[in-house]
Amino acid sequence: MIKYGYLLLLLLVLPHSAAATTERARIELDSGLHAQAAYLTGQASRPAVLLLHGFLQTHEFATVAALARGLNDAGYPVLAPTLSLGIPNRKQSLACEAVHRHSLDQDLAEIDRWVQWLTSRGHRNIVLVGHSFGSMQLLAYLSGKPDPAVRGYIGASLIETRIGSTPRAELIARLERAVKRRDRTLINQPISFCKRYPSTPDALLSYVRWDQPRILKALNAYKGEKLLVMGSADDWVDQGWLRTLQANKAPMAIVEGATHFMDGEHEFDLLDRSLTMLKNIAPPSIP
Repeated sequence: MIKYGYLLLLLLVLPHSAAATTERARIELDSGLHAQAAYLTGQASRPAVLLLHGFLQTHEFATVAALARGLNDAGYPVLAPTLSLGIPNRKQSLACEAVHRHSLDQDLAEIDRWVQWLTSRGHRNIVLVGHSFGSMQLLAYLSGKPDPAVRGYIGASLIETRIGSTPRAELIARLERAVKRRDRTLINQPISFCKRYPSTPDALLSYVRWDQPRILKALNAYKGEKLLVMGSADDWVDQGWLRTLQANKAPMAIVEGATHFMDGEHEFDLLDRSLTMLKNIAPPSIP
């Protein structure tokens, strides 16, 4: 049964839905590769949302696509990029067994280019929303020099770079030695849901360094509006991570019964909590 709150939301936004349009956005990266995104137009008075998918996925991943539609139905402009991961105009999820030469630094440069794309369209009030690994990547972007137009952050199912049973300090030391030797030999290391992830030492190292303590540091350092949305039944993260986030007093909503993917009726919970946070984003002051 559809929740009453979501049914009311549908009634409120249906007039806008009919007027919304979807455009295909493209950018050229410094490498010469082209990347693409879906841009859902919305009300100019509302913050624009940059919505990022999870590990090796695309903007068409079910969790992201459902959230994009819901936010846009509520009037928000939504830009949903597909990170290139070194593939021109990538449109499909990337296989674990593919050779992964892309790095987190390249991902962050790409995110910045998409933020610039939004500002070039007149958006001066931007909120970053990520799912899973995308939530971590957006925090990494915010820990650098984010564009002043970025006013807020929502991280759904926030997760660190998982590396299986390998001791992280040992792996980092091994990768750092390989990078120092300028060794480009591919390394097969479990990462996230991939049991085999062939990558170069420098590219792999850029992701492996993002563990839970580094995520907490970035989360605490970001002073804009922020919200985490986590599922109580998320078996991709341990309960210790949820307790750590709660002890850290990060602004957080725990959705009872929701999995890592916030699917089924829980996609409405993720949408409701995201909309509530977006209402706290005040328009930028005019000099």
